[in-house]
Amino acid sequence: MLDAKLQEQLKAYLANITEPVELVASQDDGAKSQEMQQLLETIAGLSDKISYVRADDDARRPSFLIRRAGTDIGVRFAGIPLGHEFTSLVLALLQVGGHPPKVSQEVIDQIKALEGDYHFETFFSLSCQNCPDVVQALNLMSVINPRIRSTSIDGALFREEVEARKVMAVPTIFLNGQEFGQGRMDVEQILAKLDTGAVARAAEKIKAKEPFDVLVVGGGPAGAAAAIYAARKGIRTGVVAERFGGQVLDTMAIENFISVPYTEGPKLGAALEQHVKEYDVDVMNLQRAVKLIPASAPGGLTEVQLESGASVKAKAIILSTGARWRQMNVPGENEYRNKGVAYCPHCDGPLFKGKRVAVIGGGNSGVEAAIDLAGLASHVTLIEFDSKLRADEVLQRKLRSLPNVTIITSALTTEVLGDGSKVVGLTYKDRNSDTEHKLDLEGIFVQIGLVPNTEWLAGTVALTPRGEIQIDHRGETSVEGVFAAGDATTVPYKQIVIAMGQGATAALSAFDYLIRLAPEEKEVQAA
Repeated sequence: MLDAKLQEQLKAYLANITEPVELVASQDDGAKSQEMQQLLETIAGLSDKISYVRADDDARRPSFLIRRAGTDIGVRFAGIPLGHEFTSLVLALLQVGGHPPKVSQEVIDQIKALEGDYHFETFFSLSCQNCPDVVQALNLMSVINPRIRSTSIDGALFREEVEARKVMAVPTIFLNGQEFGQGRMDVEQILAKLDTGAVARAAEKIKAKEPFDVLVVGGGPAGAAAAIYAARKGIRTGVVAERFGGQVLDTMAIENFISVPYTEGPKLGAALEQHVKEYDVDVMNLQRAVKLIPASAPGGLTEVQLESGASVKAKAIILSTGARWRQMNVPGENEYRNKGVAYCPHCDGPLFKGKRVAVIGGGNSGVEAAIDLAGLASHVTLIEFDSKLRADEVLQRKLRSLPNVTIITSALTTEVLGDGSKVVGLTYKDRNSDTEHKLDLEGIFVQIGLVPNTEWLAGTVALTPRGEIQIDHRGETSVEGVFAAGDATTVPYKQIVIAMGQGATAALSAFDYLIRLAPEEKEVQAA
């Protein structure tokens, strides 16, 4: 199950374990239990501090508990955590085994201070790139605070439970039997939901900060590049971000990032954050900007107000708020979001194995999603508004070769249909005949592009009818001292590498703006 090279790498990691660890298995006679036993025995053979024992003390089988010997400290996996979750398995082994976690002391103290008993159950899929963040965060919390328990469940393996608990998107988190949240969350986001005073405390800290030379709003590729370039100039730089990494965290395979033949969004997002932290940049995460107040006079301070109630001021602002998945905006879409309406085929596709699904959108993303889903679903219907597909020809040929795919063009989706708890179908209008049609479905994957996160800027900087921030070749907006970069702007071709270049351009332009202000400031001070 683990090749020789991977075993050697894992053995090197496990050398960091300082406390004895037990792998306590619950199995049946099935093939998956045998696979799990093989994996656990292999791991136990790589370290003299790890032992394997079969207990059959958990109702979910196959499952296993990673427990610090002689204690209640441990985490449980129901299933075989390979694929994207292999890293979660390795980290759990290290942390249960006494290796210190890579989080701040402030976060550790906040976890320890949580009162009450918390049992988290997280449903994941092995192909979900967002799931490991949640699994690893909750595992970490359970190791630090013994009153917190974490069980991570492979939804594809425990399908009856998935159906019974109406899990239709991953990651889905239950706390003490009640749904707690869906989608990617890191440890700070989870703590913010549990510790109601965390937001207010963070806001107070932000309010006390001195004005920045440059403030970057947004933590995606453009924002990270802007922060690095600004900090390298030796000026006081801050970043406010709703989630560091941005939309790239929801991206699966990245094969066009120059010099890197292949990577994945979460991996790139983590690398961006680590690179920014190499510099003296004040990163304020989990902060949503809600209003921009331009400086009252040239060279003055521009203010960014945050949803938390805090505000930040700076001499120059770089807007890099990125974009989000575009919605169909039809009746039923919001009601059945994560109840059959999904936006990530890689994450949620395994939950629709053997079911009938639709993909909305005939661009590259839509056609790629349909191809992927065709290997899992019983049937895939691709619906495209235009009279023809817009994806690359090689993708179209692959799609048309699949026997369980139907392509419908010149079609406008008009409504998502459900039974109150889940999707049961959709209606669409044939744009040629103006007739209405109904499709019986159990899942709908929306892949119709992106919309810029700029609603909060309306009335301050000039926007296009599509909501994009209008910029020139230097990244300057219509407001003096305010620059912009990335997918939220009018720059053509929304690509990671282009966003990074635009972020660098905006930072260099902001620095040029600041140094040209310096003589005037000195004259005012001298007066």
